[in-house]
Amino acid sequence: MPLIDKPVPELLKYQGLNPRPADFDTYWDEALRELDATDPQPELVPSAAITPRHSEAFDLWFTGVGGARIYAKYVRPKVRPAQCPAVLQFHGYSGNGGDFVSRLAWSGEGFCVAALDARGQGGRSEDIGGVKGSTLRGHIVRGLEDPDPRKLAFRQIYLDTAQLARVVMSFDEVDANRVGAMGGSQGGGLTLACVSLEPRIKRAAPIFPFLCDYRRVWEMDLAKDAYDELRYFFRMFDPRHEREDEFFTKLGYIDCQHLAPRIKAEVLMYTGLMDTICPPSSQFAAYNKITSKKEVVFYPDYGHEGLPGEADRTFNFMLGL
Repeated sequence: MPLIDKPVPELLKYQGLNPRPADFDTYWDEALRELDATDPQPELVPSAAITPRHSEAFDLWFTGVGGARIYAKYVRPKVRPAQCPAVLQFHGYSGNGGDFVSRLAWSGEGFCVAALDARGQGGRSEDIGGVKGSTLRGHIVRGLEDPDPRKLAFRQIYLDTAQLARVVMSFDEVDANRVGAMGGSQGGGLTLACVSLEPRIKRAAPIFPFLCDYRRVWEMDLAKDAYDELRYFFRMFDPRHEREDEFFTKLGYIDCQHLAPRIKAEVLMYTGLMDTICPPSSQFAAYNKITSKKEVVFYPDYGHEGLPGEADRTFNFMLGL
């Protein structure tokens, strides 16, 4: 078969190229302490967008680090046992959590489900780093030139995923010991980040995860499409690449491959071997560092697109919670 990346035996051994900052663990331990000190102040507002017969739909608001109000759609069964399992869902880059109706299959099976809007992208969550409202794209490089790596935009977004998990786990109707996370592309990367930072999550289904091994993407000349801001950043701010090592090392703070060893959840990952948006090797830089129970499902002829059967398989995987 044709290859756009390493053959499978090499993918299963690949350990990544992007540097890991020397203080990486300290950085994220301090970030989690900041999250601990952030009162989420959750608010559930019944949604007027949909009136399902067997479920309840809410606009969920909570506070993330830095004071931003973060939004998620939340659906739960109307008739339910004392506690239900829950699934957290994360969307692709610059998108949003989508419509309520796509969550009804989950609530119909007795799940609570929360779909996050990543701050500053295509949904309702605030980004108050400079102005309120959306910044839409450019989040990988946002904060890259600030001397303080805590200003990296994806640090805050990753912490939002953990805050969402904590909020949902705190609800009376949710069994905190039966929570899963899932998403594709950026949603796959956020799934990895979420289960890295909230180790109580039991199952994770990342689909061709984004936000992994930035330097590998660069060296494959795939800094385009979802990763095109890397190319624009160098063209505008470091045209001779005099600070390339510095910049990739700083990106290491928000590289999911370096968070992956923290994962305790059971992981089911999906990879299209013809993916030129999030190349397979970048995904495996993270996958190969996961030490918990894991499985990868290959789609040899598929790229960064819908994968036949994935949704059903993921649904069955989460039913095991």
